[in-house]
Amino acid sequence: LNMKVGKIVEISRHPDAEKLYVEKIDLGEPSPRTIVSGLVDFVPEDKMLNRMVVVLCNLKPAKMRGVESNGMVLCGSREDPREVDPIAVPEGCQPGDKVFVEGYEAGEPDEVLNPKKKVWDQLAVDLKTSDQGLAQWQGNNLLTAKGQVVCTAVKNAPIK
Repeated sequence: LNMKVGKIVEISRHPDAEKLYVEKIDLGEPSPRTIVSGLVDFVPEDKMLNRMVVVLCNLKPAKMRGVESNGMVLCGSREDPREVDPIAVPEGCQPGDKVFVEGYEAGEPDEVLNPKKKVWDQLAVDLKTSDQGLAQWQGNNLLTAKGQVVCTAVKNAPIK
């Protein structure tokens, strides 16, 4: 998985979908990426703008109601009661900083996750927040060079 720190530099409501945001996210690349997220019901626009988030960068681009999304903002997500909140990075992180799984620092991510092999589906089942709100994969912490990645608002829940 190619996970990076991103900063939401622009945000608007999707013109054709009331529950979707269209975000421009700075990932330390030459230009910001367009990413579509279903967070309208959970996070107000003003709390999204300039927020530092974790983006899964190597999903195959997908059209969401006519707008191409080039990644996914990772969030703690619970069905009942319905709660969703973007996972947060430590103070001092910069757009483009690598997010990695403790113990798996050396691996190189696939350029694009092959949707036919369902790589994301297989790995996502083990991506969760702990009861302390630590973002983890198979019990190993998600980290940046600056420290632990967390989701304090939605604990003991899947990360999607």
